[in-house]
Amino acid sequence: MHVKKLGVSREYRKECGEFLCDGIKLLEEAVKSGAEIIAVLTASNVPFPLPLETRVFYSDRSLIDSLSPLKNAQDTLFTCRVRSIEYMENSEFRIPSSELSYTASVSSGAHILLDGIQDPGNVGAIIRTANALGIRNVLLTNGCADPYNPKTIRASMGAIFRQRFYSMSFSELSKLKEKNVRFIGAVSDDGCKDISSINMSSSIVAIGSEGSGLSDEVLSLCDELLTIPISPKSESLNASVAAAIIMWEAHRSRAEDRG
Repeated sequence: MHVKKLGVSREYRKECGEFLCDGIKLLEEAVKSGAEIIAVLTASNVPFPLPLETRVFYSDRSLIDSLSPLKNAQDTLFTCRVRSIEYMENSEFRIPSSELSYTASVSSGAHILLDGIQDPGNVGAIIRTANALGIRNVLLTNGCADPYNPKTIRASMGAIFRQRFYSMSFSELSKLKEKNVRFIGAVSDDGCKDISSINMSSSIVAIGSEGSGLSDEVLSLCDELLTIPISPKSESLNASVAAAIIMWEAHRSRAEDRG
């Protein structure tokens, strides 16, 4: 069934250009954000108006439970169109790739690169935090979790509809490097610069997975490395927590520059 496959298959989502979401709250966020909602399947009433073209189907809860890939499924499932590449045209971040022919340039502020972060909950939480702190773009590479995975979407708490994010290959990142875009890598090495002493403005800050850190490919792009000082008794930080600290520091520094 179409809805069930959208919930479990990344390839099917890519093929159809659709993704699956759950919950009335998320549906409301999709409406407010102007997402293209294709269809709604619900076991309850929708307490706000939907776009006129949206198809609405009513069912019992057992059908929704059977279709949802999530534990503790909510009363409503809905499908949305994956945003068009045209969405990127007004972005200040220009990505030279097979899909985009724009010249590379990075505006003021930090941009976050996720390198091999495979947990959908972490990716969703990072997208949510990026949106809250005004981070321009979230880039995903090296097998990151699908941003359109239902678990990612749920963890994003609606930010998936508002935050700019792009999947990029290493070759596309290398093209940015060739255009003198500055890369900063977040690592756990004690000998690196303290996060509070480094300016992240107009830079791409790369964050790796908790277990593996940054890949050699991404490290080779980095002009500087930063670290978050933690207690010597602690081994590491969760990727989404480390990302939140980095994004807050970038947000704070930018606010001070403006002030």
